Amino acid sequence: MSQQLPPLNALRAFEAVTRHLSFTRAAEELNVTRAAISHQIKYLEDFLGLTLIERKSRRLVLTGGAEAALPKLRAGFDSLAEAVSLMRGARPAESITVWTAPSFASKWLVPRLHRFSQHHPDIDMQISSDASLVDADFPLEKKSMESFFLQHGIDVIIRFGSSRLSSVREEKLFPVMVVPLCSPELVSDSHPHPLKKPEDLVFHTLLHDDTAYVGRPDWSMWLELQGIEGVKANRGLHFNHVALALDAAVDGQGVLLSLNHLAQLDIEAGKLCIPFDLPMPLEQAYYVMRPQTVEANQPAVEAFVDWLKAEAAAQML
Repeated sequence: MSQQLPPLNALRAFEAVTRHLSFTRAAEELNVTRAAISHQIKYLEDFLGLTLIERKSRRLVLTGGAEAALPKLRAGFDSLAEAVSLMRGARPAESITVWTAPSFASKWLVPRLHRFSQHHPDIDMQISSDASLVDADFPLEKKSMESFFLQHGIDVIIRFGSSRLSSVREEKLFPVMVVPLCSPELVSDSHPHPLKKPEDLVFHTLLHDDTAYVGRPDWSMWLELQGIEGVKANRGLHFNHVALALDAAVDGQGVLLSLNHLAQLDIEAGKLCIPFDLPMPLEQAYYVMRPQTVEANQPAVEAFVDWLKAEAAAQML
């Protein structure tokens, strides 16, 4: 017949106290009150019918029985931890594959992914960026879409464009605005020609994101909408990737016209600012897409999409 053992919580409290030789520090480690630790030690001593810890000259001293038991007790906890690790390792890891445009991946998704991993450490992710994730190159027929997800092993797609893919589960993440962006240095009064109004653009270099996608804004569109004359829309520096254009704006090399969400983190960090509040709305938006069919990894996909929508909603506040 097996010997009756004391409660595990009491043994954990005792082991923590013996390591720290402090009730207070043991309580902090186990996230309980000091009184709870004292209660567990008292319960363990009553259960065993002997004294384990004595207080001498304001110090905690272990009795002989406590000292003798410690190596076995700690080895036991190590074995329990190893057993739990083996049980976790035996569970199949969930994995999802996410496709998105390079600009969205680098400027919005990747800087936030650590928050998803903290809440879902057991979900492995593969992030792939593809510049073709726009309306012009995207399959729209149901059969084509099903093949697209299947052939590429994709679970989730985040794309920029119009809502017209009824053959898949599609949800809008957020609308977008086109805004002028620049380094705070360019709006400072210490600058020879601070940006105070749109007409001041004549004194600054215009930065252009020439990435090819449907709905891409340009300076001529924005200047015409705002009724600004005298500013040559095509002059300045041209880049084939929005990340390069944003970096140039952060460096103070000029003023960029881009999507507000791609610059959000740089704005919050004080690296970029919007010199004048004259946004230009777009018909296009960011959408998250999934196949209609339910797969084995559906819980992981649902968890990721729920997190994605929560992050998007938080940014809209």
